[in-house]
Amino acid sequence: MRKFMVGKIWISAFLLAAFVGGCGDSDKSGGPGSPLTPPAVASVTPPNGSTLVCPNVAIITATFSKAMNPATINTTTFTLSGPGGSVTGTVALDSTGTIATFTPPAASLTPSTSFTATITTGVADTFGNHLAANFTWSFTTSATCNQLPPPSGLGAACGFGILGATPVVSNVGLTHVTGDVGIWPALSITGFPPGTLTGTLHPGDAVAMQAQADLTTAYNNAAGLPSPPPVLTGDIGGQTLPPGVYKATSTLGITGILTLDGSTNANGVWVFQVGSALTTAAGGAGTPASQVVLIGGAQAHNVFWVTGSSATLGTNSIFVGTIMAKASITLGTGASMNGRALAETGAVTLDSNPVTVPPCP
Repeated sequence: MRKFMVGKIWISAFLLAAFVGGCGDSDKSGGPGSPLTPPAVASVTPPNGSTLVCPNVAIITATFSKAMNPATINTTTFTLSGPGGSVTGTVALDSTGTIATFTPPAASLTPSTSFTATITTGVADTFGNHLAANFTWSFTTSATCNQLPPPSGLGAACGFGILGATPVVSNVGLTHVTGDVGIWPALSITGFPPGTLTGTLHPGDAVAMQAQADLTTAYNNAAGLPSPPPVLTGDIGGQTLPPGVYKATSTLGITGILTLDGSTNANGVWVFQVGSALTTAAGGAGTPASQVVLIGGAQAHNVFWVTGSSATLGTNSIFVGTIMAKASITLGTGASMNGRALAETGAVTLDSNPVTVPPCP
């Protein structure tokens, strides 16, 4: 009996120790967001080793692994240097506390020159942990480049928030479009109501036919614009991009925040040429996993996405720009768009989406 009781005591002690160990402070796990883990630089723009970076509109960013203390992000801890020494500029930290941007004065970088950006150990996260070592990367500017012209106007398609081809433009839920909704050559538009719009429904009429003709012209012109290197690959979330033409030879994703910075030219135009499908990450209500953010005076009507196949906006994505898709476009539940969904040959599918149509340029 005594041996039995001793055994029970030892078993109870073992279980208690295991329970206490399992309830230890999770912050001691050393995960990326832990108060004890130093911050790291997760990605940079331009990428290390980039060449042919346009000197007129260069924007330099560093994305950190965790939120940083804004007081430590400044022109002392984030620097840019070239053959002539330090380059002047302004430094800012975005609202998430994770993306720092160094913006030199417009056209201040010397063409065909190598530059080195440095993040020093003076930067610290919100818990006071400093970067473990200085982080540097380099890029080379191209010969002087000019701002590329915008693609041709959208013509009759400009007033459409939603334009499909075949077989249907469909909606479920309380979608609201501040513009027209149409389809051609098919006739079917479903889900309005409960969807609402400030414009007019155009099911297979002459207005929608002209809009499709003008969309084809705009698509071909935008897809044919010359695109300087580097080629975009994979996922472009976390980057900050100045105006320009950007090309992805296959699929392209957006997870996190893509920032389009118009500080070098508030009237600048962004054209994203996507070889096949564009996809944004799905998130929860109030916690989007994908966002396109405009800063520095950038304007939604100057952002164009040209896809070789389809485009899919994940649930609760926040998206900016006009999508001109060769095939279909799908807006996931609650995804919002400050732009247009224009499908040249396929369907457009909606689900409780606010679609705000920007002014025609």
